[in-house]
Amino acid sequence: MTTNISTLASLIWSVADLLRGDFKQSQYGRIILPFTVLRRLECVLAANKQKVLVAVESTKVLPEVARDKLLLSAAGQSFYNTSKLTLDSLGENQIGDNLDAYVRAFSTDAREVFEHFNFEASIGLLEDANLLYKVVRSFATVDLSPEAVDNYDMGLVFEELIRRFAESSNETAGEHFTPRDIVRLTTSLVFASDNEALTKPGVVRSIYDPTAGTGGFLSCGMEYLHELNPAARLATFGQELNPESYAICKADMLIKGQDISHIKLGNTLSDDQLPFERFDYCLSNPPFGVDWKKVEKQVSDEHQRKGFDGRFGPGLPRVSDGSLLFLMHLISKMRPASANSEGSRIGIILNGSPLFTGGAGSGESEIRRYVLENDLLDALVALPTDMFYNTGIATYIWVLSNHKPTERKGKVLLINASDLHTPMRKSLGSKRKQLSEEAINEIVTLYSRYEASPIAKIFPTSAFGYRRITVERPLKLAFYPHDAERLAALQADKGWQKLDASLQAVILAALPQLPEQLLCREQFKKQLTKALGATKLPAPALKLLINTLGEQDDAAKVCTIKGEPEASSDLRDYENVPLGEDIDAYLAREVLPHVPDAWIDVSKTDALDGQVGIVGYEIPFNRHFYQYQPPRPLAEIDADLDAVAKEIMQLLAEVHS
Repeated sequence: MTTNISTLASLIWSVADLLRGDFKQSQYGRIILPFTVLRRLECVLAANKQKVLVAVESTKVLPEVARDKLLLSAAGQSFYNTSKLTLDSLGENQIGDNLDAYVRAFSTDAREVFEHFNFEASIGLLEDANLLYKVVRSFATVDLSPEAVDNYDMGLVFEELIRRFAESSNETAGEHFTPRDIVRLTTSLVFASDNEALTKPGVVRSIYDPTAGTGGFLSCGMEYLHELNPAARLATFGQELNPESYAICKADMLIKGQDISHIKLGNTLSDDQLPFERFDYCLSNPPFGVDWKKVEKQVSDEHQRKGFDGRFGPGLPRVSDGSLLFLMHLISKMRPASANSEGSRIGIILNGSPLFTGGAGSGESEIRRYVLENDLLDALVALPTDMFYNTGIATYIWVLSNHKPTERKGKVLLINASDLHTPMRKSLGSKRKQLSEEAINEIVTLYSRYEASPIAKIFPTSAFGYRRITVERPLKLAFYPHDAERLAALQADKGWQKLDASLQAVILAALPQLPEQLLCREQFKKQLTKALGATKLPAPALKLLINTLGEQDDAAKVCTIKGEPEASSDLRDYENVPLGEDIDAYLAREVLPHVPDAWIDVSKTDALDGQVGIVGYEIPFNRHFYQYQPPRPLAEIDADLDAVAKEIMQLLAEVHS
């Protein structure tokens, strides 16, 4: 940031000196930001203000739509204000009413910004503290005209004010603000492969953030493109759930000359307000590990009704974590790669659970399967911990593309940047670490070079897939009809208590006639039938006796059904076989040497490819970068213990002396 921009931001933020004592530090931004927007809009409209006032009089009798178009034309902007007032002419008496009337005179999109800032309430609080006139006079003297500050620099000033607001309210900042260093890295990774194309004259691109917050990703995208090509144009689109964050984002885009009708308010998952739009770049930092129970019906309905024609075709994650829903939403916003389109790229920040949560066949695994089998995942970057305002957990940047260059097709680059951090001089909430410009450049260079290194590894997409096979072992039951504990358990069972008392008596009389041990289920049935005589045993009663008096025993004979071995549910196990490996060869090598009587249940097949075993995908990032650290020698540990023991004894001696 240049000195002039920093100085101007500091000048504007100095209004906080007036607020100190009457307002909490976390409230400063809610006053300073809307006043900054108001002053900027006023300065932008100043050149054509008289034209607008003339048009106001001449268009009074026109329909609202026609009148609005003429007023916009007179203003020469995407907004207008029909009031004769300015911050400089509000006066001292009734200043609150005058200011409120002045704000209400803005066109709809601009006025909405102040409504979502809850600016009317701020005016009232300032009046109650006898500070409104002083604050208004402070802003009225700041020159924010386009001649003094162009749109790009004004955007940087506003970004700096947003950053200060974030830091002053860091206890909740993580809900609305993504730290600037993370935004810069993610944006750089997503734009990196397109740098050459973006430097061409007349370039027009679109960028979208479905969890826009205060617009950090949108602003950073504009800033990055401006650095590459000042003549390029980036159209910004976004949606945000929180009204205050939405107001800040919309104000930021308004200040930068963007079409703010592209910024929407609402829940992206349940109410996508840009359903037919597709974008060149998508960037997002969705909330970590937040459940989606409130929108479960809408999301589930779309999944079932539209399938792959909607956003959630591959599957749905568990309700406790909606991170992967945002990933699928972004994928649905990608432009198809074609002769006329270079496709799209995505950068999304997620915590660790979307990498591995959910076994084969689960919603999470099916989503990962869709991403990897369609070759959409380009790279994963592991970030240091303690990088965000409200959490210290491990996080990852997913970079996706549907137009990978040839050398990247069918591959995924993993970059372990967890140690590329520097400590912050002052913690901001949970944020204790930051990425320096050098660290960001190193990560982007690793991504661009696409070469293996100690912290960068390249894998085929199939390396993250496996086939879960069901391994069965035969049921072998031994029976103990005389065992007192088993008989007691039998008589305590609810199923037993439902039997007729006379039948109970017959069974208890028959069991002592059987041998103490039987190593075959068929023999147990035959001898029990013989002992019961004319009494026919109901099927539920026989099942109860088998379950209670029998136990798995390798010495017993295999139980069969229609001549085939019956599987023991207690001994059932699962094996994850790497994709591409023969499951029978895997069984022979890894399982049969330990349990020779095991077999694969061939009835368990994958729903998509029909082959034996359920396909699953997971990305065990840390496992690929694990480095074995041998334990310390015992001699060293003993020496440390001796030293500590001596120190304790010395301290005790001092206490007793």
